[in-house]
Amino acid sequence: MKLDEAIKKRCSTREFSSKKVKWADILEAIDSANQVPFAGNINNLKFLIISNQEKKDNIAKQSQQLWISKAPYVVVVCSDTSRLESLYHERGLVYSRQQAGAAIQNFLLKLTDLKLSSCWVGAYTDEILKQILKIPGHFNIEAIIPIGYGKGKPAKKARLETKIFWEDWGTNKKPSYF
Repeated sequence: MKLDEAIKKRCSTREFSSKKVKWADILEAIDSANQVPFAGNINNLKFLIISNQEKKDNIAKQSQQLWISKAPYVVVVCSDTSRLESLYHERGLVYSRQQAGAAIQNFLLKLTDLKLSSCWVGAYTDEILKQILKIPGHFNIEAIIPIGYGKGKPAKKARLETKIFWEDWGTNKKPSYF
């Protein structure tokens, strides 16, 4: 699949079929996430792969998104900001969030390329989730990503012209020089 096609096909899926997902596909997607640039060449990300139903149920309940438990796999993306913060001080957290976001986007696009569906979930309580999954305290949870083969049709995306203003906020009329 070409990059533009993956970008346009990628969507958030909250309904999954029971079709088995190959471990190799998840590992391939994590490898794609691992290819992003890292500040100071410090790769501070970890990926926790979860297939245990009880753990998925706990994640779903804690995040108040029960549909998560129906995904065959859930990947929790975590970052350790300590080294980045020691080098870059307050900017370290910013760099960590930026590289986590870039890695997650690569991960989601590769899943799409592999014909898998996913959803980037950001609603959770860090400390409770860390306790459930035994994540060390110095790690930040960046995302919960349920993975599987999607059911149903994806929602239509907003038309581009509804997202662009020209020269001033709220101006939808394209200037003549464009």
